[in-house]
Amino acid sequence: MTNFTKIKGNRFGCQISVKWDDEWGVVWVRNVLIVDDQQGIRLLLEEVFKKEGYGTKSAANGGEALQQVKNEQPDCILLDMKMPGMDGIDVLRQLKKEWPEIPVIMMTAYEELKLVEHALEIGAEKYFTKPFDIFEVRDAVNLLLAS
Repeated sequence: MTNFTKIKGNRFGCQISVKWDDEWGVVWVRNVLIVDDQQGIRLLLEEVFKKEGYGTKSAANGGEALQQVKNEQPDCILLDMKMPGMDGIDVLRQLKKEWPEIPVIMMTAYEELKLVEHALEIGAEKYFTKPFDIFEVRDAVNLLLAS
């Protein structure tokens, strides 16, 4: 039987105490925040990253995302460009002002070159146009967090 106890979390992941066959050890789990107003996208990405061993959280809008980051900084953020209310550019600008060290990957259904260029200038690491190849997104996050 395996027991898990969360000890603490920070932007470097979540430290978890693990008991396996009466032996205790500690592992670190990397966390990804998925921000998209489409629930289907959030659920799909959560499933993919959980299978990769990541902890995941999700937010349906920019305000919710900023509150979650304020509470516990993730290791990486996947951020939709177009959302109602606070759009992805505004969220990215705030994220880079408050937490410049957190890598952000933008997702957009619109191939608006000027918006994408603006996001990259503000500090986004990369962007994907929807519909995207889920494995390319996974590989990009793996590569970002490996460095």
